[in-house]
Amino acid sequence: MCSHYQGIKQEESYRKFFRVEPPAMEGKEGNEDMWPCYQGSFIRRHPHAEVGDDAVPPREALLGQYGLVPHWADDLKLGRSTYNARSETVATKPSFRDAWRHARHCIIPAMAIYEPDWRSGKAAPTRISRADGQPMGIAGLWDQWKSPRGKIVHSFTMILGGSHVT
Repeated sequence: MCSHYQGIKQEESYRKFFRVEPPAMEGKEGNEDMWPCYQGSFIRRHPHAEVGDDAVPPREALLGQYGLVPHWADDLKLGRSTYNARSETVATKPSFRDAWRHARHCIIPAMAIYEPDWRSGKAAPTRISRADGQPMGIAGLWDQWKSPRGKIVHSFTMILGGSHVT
């Protein structure tokens, strides 16, 4: 399960590879070295993309917490255990099913993911990236949560493909 990835920081990469403006920082800064509950970027369909106005882009990049926080959560700490959604159970697990049902799909821009290599008997972080060094887009889901003070917080999770034993 991927709990660590490298986000992209170069604003031009958002435009060139994802055809979207980089997320507005507004006094916040996304992290390049991403762990659960860190602030990072995700790309979603613009909520007004269907209005037919050429001024509205089809996609937008936002900052959010890595680790999905559904609307019913008590606080943001749930993101420590919801950074990955398994494709086999994403429609039924309480943490992910509303985002899935409402088609809150997103792309998580990344330069690399890190997975443990157990061949030595100990977990050694192994960097996995594209051979050409370009960014990749990871399938994800996003949601929003309203804090007790009324602040809207966006969050996202990676969707991981399942493995089936035959």
